[in-house]
Amino acid sequence: MLPLIRKLSSTTLALLAFLLAAVLMMSVAWGTALVIESRTQRAVEARLAEQRIDWITVRTDGLQVHLTGTAPNEAARFRAVNLVGALIDSSRIRDGLDVTPASAIKAPDFSVQMLRTEDGVQLIGLMPLNTPEGALSETELAEAAAALVPGVEPKNILESADYPPPETWGAALDFGLKALQRLPRSKVSVGAEQVDVTAIADSAAQKAQFERELKSWTPEGVRLVLDISAPRPVITPFTLRFVVDADGARFDSCSADTERAQRQILAAAATAGVTGRPSCTIGLGTPTPRWAEAVVRAIGAVAELGSGSVTFSDGDVTLLAGSEVSQTAFDKVVGELETGLPDAFSLTSTLEKKESTTQGPAEFTAVLSDSGRVTLRGRLTDDMQRQAVDAFARAAFEGAEVVTATRVDETLPDGWPIRVLAGLEALSLVENGSLLVRADLVEVTGVTGSTETRGRITQILSGKLGQGQTFRVNVRYDEALDPIASLPTPEECAADVNRVIAQTKITFTPASAEIATSARPVLDELAGILTACPPMQLEIGGHTDSQGSSTGNEALSQARAEAVLLALQGRRVDITGMTAVGYGESTPIADNGTEEGREANRRIEFVLKGVPSVETVPLDTPPPAGARPEDAGDAASAEVGATATVAPEGAEDTGPSVAPAEKTIRPLPRPADLKAAEDP
Repeated sequence: MLPLIRKLSSTTLALLAFLLAAVLMMSVAWGTALVIESRTQRAVEARLAEQRIDWITVRTDGLQVHLTGTAPNEAARFRAVNLVGALIDSSRIRDGLDVTPASAIKAPDFSVQMLRTEDGVQLIGLMPLNTPEGALSETELAEAAAALVPGVEPKNILESADYPPPETWGAALDFGLKALQRLPRSKVSVGAEQVDVTAIADSAAQKAQFERELKSWTPEGVRLVLDISAPRPVITPFTLRFVVDADGARFDSCSADTERAQRQILAAAATAGVTGRPSCTIGLGTPTPRWAEAVVRAIGAVAELGSGSVTFSDGDVTLLAGSEVSQTAFDKVVGELETGLPDAFSLTSTLEKKESTTQGPAEFTAVLSDSGRVTLRGRLTDDMQRQAVDAFARAAFEGAEVVTATRVDETLPDGWPIRVLAGLEALSLVENGSLLVRADLVEVTGVTGSTETRGRITQILSGKLGQGQTFRVNVRYDEALDPIASLPTPEECAADVNRVIAQTKITFTPASAEIATSARPVLDELAGILTACPPMQLEIGGHTDSQGSSTGNEALSQARAEAVLLALQGRRVDITGMTAVGYGESTPIADNGTEEGREANRRIEFVLKGVPSVETVPLDTPPPAGARPEDAGDAASAEVGATATVAPEGAEDTGPSVAPAEKTIRPLPRPADLKAAEDP
């Protein structure tokens, strides 16, 4: 029994030893696999991190390496797999990478640059291949550019792309072409949302006119960037005249060569008593860079005298002290000025003597009346000068009635003819006024509609009379005579239109776009207003009530709006900036459930575009006590509307109106006792 037990124990021990060895070997193998997996994962992650690839997750499973994540594109995925394949056998890689779906190709930014000079027009840029309805095509743009410089083919470097353009592209391109047509020396860069205009104007006045026109033409949704420059004028002679008299201190003419010199001169004038914001032209032609230094000293000298004037004509300086200035004060001021002026200037000084009351001086006078009649009286040296003065006056005052009533005086001083002719030339620049010529004085008095006239008269007299000669310029600026300043603003024009159509309806024949005969007077009145207005963007829109189909209403409202536009054009109104739009029944202003509401909804509206918004006036806001209808324009909004009800003959009508824009000033309510003009 004992041997058997021993035999079984030996077998069991051997089996247990075998099992223990197997378990040990499996543990070693499993541990080795874990070590290999860990090292492989770390090595792969380190390589990917080194290449800044952070969108891959690495997981090892035995000898297999699993890669997961989303690559930005197929090239990035392929590169990452190759990097891992350089570390381990490619058969061990399990590629589970995704690729970001390709996004739609973005449409290009369409833009056109148009350059216009005397030598021709150049077009460059990218335009849509398929032109939207109503927008300029590449061919139409090239033809319009060719018409600007006849005989010179435009340089066309335009390309096209088959992508839909933004909504505002057509309006922006039309506006850019219009700007190019208006500006002879310009570069216009057109984008869908912005138009940049760089141009050169001939003068400051023309620059201001260009800016006003372009701003009024700018379409909605398009930003205008303007850079219009006016070259500095050449001032000959380079003139400045500063006066202190009973009316206070002022400039008759002011010129400066730089902005810094302008600031210095105006500061000295303010110290001397000049009020307000006087004009001082910056131009070319100064005799010396020390112009401002000399002018500042001279202004100080006149201010110290308390009465007198100083005139600069290039390097010649003439100081005239008033008769009330003492000889001692005169000598002191003149002495200091003579030593203080730069070497380029020559000073002539005079102390005015009090006029003798015993004998009147020899005189020549000319009077320009409001009616345009010119009367010449006084003394001239001989018959030849009398004939020359008469002929000169007829040429200078072209179209005026010239009456010559002068006598010959051979004792007149030397230079008398020059003084008379210079004075007549100066007088011809005013609207009405008078000229006085004496041996010691030339004086021009009058009214002008230009802020530059006084300076121009000063240039003429100082240049032709010569250094040391005394003259006075008493010319007053009247804004009412200024052809630019007197133009009504677009807001004022809209208010006037508002006033007219708030009182009288524009009528049509029933169910048609034919304007009724009874509407002619109101159209004539509107045309009279609009022909006196500056260029502006005005929308003539048609609105209907809700009766009938929406499609038919929209078509009828469009036709009626166009009929009003054509009627104004036939009355010689510039409709360049005007558009006709039919809105149908989409924008009612009253209840379509009543006859009164439907009549109110059948209307024509004039809406001013492109004006900065200030305030919106509700339709039912009553006018303030004593207010005039045109005062409604003072609350000008971005789109100032003037509404006229469309009252067709007979029964109900699906009449048009212009849709009020986002902000619209509507007309004041008509008086209760005022009825619309009805068709017969």
